[in-house]
Amino acid sequence: FQPGEKTPHGMMVFPTIENALDHAPQPTNGGRVIIRITPGVYHERIWVPQNRPNVELLGLGKTPADTVIVSNHYAGESGGTFFTETAEIAGNGFIADNLTFKNSAGPVGQALAVSVLADRVIFKHCRFLGYQDTLFANYGRQYYVDDYISGAVDFIFGNATAVFDHDVIHVIGHGGGMITAQSRLSPTSTTGYVIRDSKITLGPGIGTHGNDEGLGRPWRYYARVVYLNTYMPKGILPQGFGDWGYKPNQKTAFYAEAGSKGPGADLSARVPWERKLNAAEIEHFQPRNFLRGSDDWNPVAEAAKLP
Repeated sequence: FQPGEKTPHGMMVFPTIENALDHAPQPTNGGRVIIRITPGVYHERIWVPQNRPNVELLGLGKTPADTVIVSNHYAGESGGTFFTETAEIAGNGFIADNLTFKNSAGPVGQALAVSVLADRVIFKHCRFLGYQDTLFANYGRQYYVDDYISGAVDFIFGNATAVFDHDVIHVIGHGGGMITAQSRLSPTSTTGYVIRDSKITLGPGIGTHGNDEGLGRPWRYYARVVYLNTYMPKGILPQGFGDWGYKPNQKTAFYAEAGSKGPGADLSARVPWERKLNAAEIEHFQPRNFLRGSDDWNPVAEAAKLP
């Protein structure tokens, strides 16, 4: 088929993902635009702008590794961190399923795989691969379920209201950062990260010779990260969290754990300013409650309908 030509089933064919996004119709009556992506490696950068709501990208491979979107831009050659992302998502209601988003720049500084600046976003069965600043989860409500996120330095960062549910978080190197760098701006803000029923894994050499990996440090004063029922291997920093070298952060940041498991889950050496959660607080941080909002969004139910 030629680019833009319709198949017998009424679907249009395009040579690149961005080309398909550029020509996608606007959804009507609450509908969705579904872009099905055949397996392969797509060397391109994609942008889902604000005027493209309810877009769904669906990888057609057997696993997320079969369909890869990759670029290699990094801050030092692109003019700053936020000019490096392989994919920028700004359209509300975005869904990605069964895809890999990768920044292949390596240990050369900030290099984003994905930047998410949208509300009611779901990533299911996706992989996010990078080194420093892999995933910029910065705005709106976001739900990550059954995903794989890898990096070395502050590789989940930003100020979204986000839940990471049944994910694997893999540390590939130790560059002086931590897993999360959340940036909540005020004590009354509803933003924060919840990492729930997930598993942290460490690459070779991490957790040896004093290079333990921390769970988070505050990019902004009121950073909030909560780990619930998450497996932590040997090599997790015994103190758990850091204050980014600024002691007043200890009074303002909200870091907490409940139900941590594994050899890295010993709470006895955690920083004394880590919060203790009661039963009501733990319930508040469950995905259905934390992401509900005034519109009663249920991302758990929406994600369950996806392949």
